[in-house]
Amino acid sequence: MRALTRRFLVPVALTTFALTASACSAPSHETGSGAGPTPVAEAAANGSEQLDVTAAPTGAPTPTAVAAAGSRGSGAKKTALKIAAYDKSTGRAVISKPVKRSPGSTPSSPTSEPRPTTEPTTGTPSASPSVSASSAPDTEAPVRTGDIIASAPAPGAPDGLLAEVTEVEGESAQGTRVRTKPTTLNAVLDDDKADGEVPVDPSTMDVEPLVKGVKFSWAKPGGLTFGPNGAKLPLGSLRLDVGTAIETAKDAPVSAAASVAGFVQLSPQVEFSYDGSGNGEAGKSTPRGAFLGLTGEWDAQWQLKGRAAGGVKQRIPFAKLHADPVIQVGPVPVVVNLDLTCYIQVEADGRITLDVQQKVGGDFRVGGGYTPGKGWAPVSTSDVKGTPVTAQVTASGQAKAALGAEASIGLYGMVGVTADFAPYVRGEASATATASSDGKASVVGSWALYGGFDLNGNLQFQLSIFGTPIFTKRIPLGSLHREWTLVSGKGGASTPH
Repeated sequence: MRALTRRFLVPVALTTFALTASACSAPSHETGSGAGPTPVAEAAANGSEQLDVTAAPTGAPTPTAVAAAGSRGSGAKKTALKIAAYDKSTGRAVISKPVKRSPGSTPSSPTSEPRPTTEPTTGTPSASPSVSASSAPDTEAPVRTGDIIASAPAPGAPDGLLAEVTEVEGESAQGTRVRTKPTTLNAVLDDDKADGEVPVDPSTMDVEPLVKGVKFSWAKPGGLTFGPNGAKLPLGSLRLDVGTAIETAKDAPVSAAASVAGFVQLSPQVEFSYDGSGNGEAGKSTPRGAFLGLTGEWDAQWQLKGRAAGGVKQRIPFAKLHADPVIQVGPVPVVVNLDLTCYIQVEADGRITLDVQQKVGGDFRVGGGYTPGKGWAPVSTSDVKGTPVTAQVTASGQAKAALGAEASIGLYGMVGVTADFAPYVRGEASATATASSDGKASVVGSWALYGGFDLNGNLQFQLSIFGTPIFTKRIPLGSLHREWTLVSGKGGASTPH
């Protein structure tokens, strides 16, 4: 089911990431914000080039980049070549290119405008309105063994393609047949440098609702909006609203039916850095620095209401999201893969009735950074603010509700960072009753509501796509936990505001 076909990049997941507080942060990567990129002049002096990091062009096919075999430095060039077909299991690909056409037709009169000719055997319009009579069909293969190809998503390669040509097999009706093998970014970026952040176009998110009541909205420059809340969102933002019933305790009254509702609003950006200046030194083949991550601002609000069933965890996935934003690193199209499964999870003992609404928000930065001396290290920071809007606790017991996500970030179909993050609200209450022979009785109770988050995840060995050493094992982000008191008190049934 893909009733909504636009991409939400990590709303909850990044809510997830977002709540990774600054107290849990790791040092920033060498080439990212903090140390800052090497100035262009210095890069040139070192024989490398400072490449721009921008969004891929819209309204036109993303150019394919090819680095010729044996080229050094800025060897990658934009080309008109396209991946016409690709088979991941065999590494075979078909590469097409603009074909030089046979001589065009003669204009009907000296004043007539030249008209495109048609190839006799294919019926395909000529790429040029007029062709020299002395020109001949171009039979030279568009690539050679050892060339590196970087392509945006293409037929058979939905995650894009970064590969080295190992054999040129011959021609077909579609183009040149080649064999390829996977390669790394340092093979195409070599000794150049790049550092930048690119906003993710919210209109390119693919969203698959998994429960009824999920609503997706976005707003982008140019006055374009989508969904019920699109007109209210800041430009570049996306929002996911959800409201669903959860299992209610068997002995709960009708008025205590359990439900969870809320929204997550996010303005995500892809952060990419690469410093290959060390590649020009003798014996050096790995970059001096690299980073892949997500940054941005977010807001979220959710409500837990009623008496949830006890004894089991209720984990309800409510949306799957996917995005393949293409960022242009100089001439090279770099495909970033983002996947997210958003879920609601409730744990309760079936005795406590809650009505709590919480709002949280802040900024975030999450990903992995590489330096030669330390290798890969997780980077996770956030400025988080959370406040309860309303809160009500009735009876004794405990319950916890999380609005969480399982997320992954990678390049060209290879996962680099995985994380499971769950911001939550937790309530607990207790009561003690006493009585005496004179008929007097009293009830003394205490209650509290807490906000918090849990984060678990890993850096994956596939981050070696930057040309760094392969991990011998996954690098854990670390089991992070943070909790803070929202409201608390003592007495009987309590209703703070």
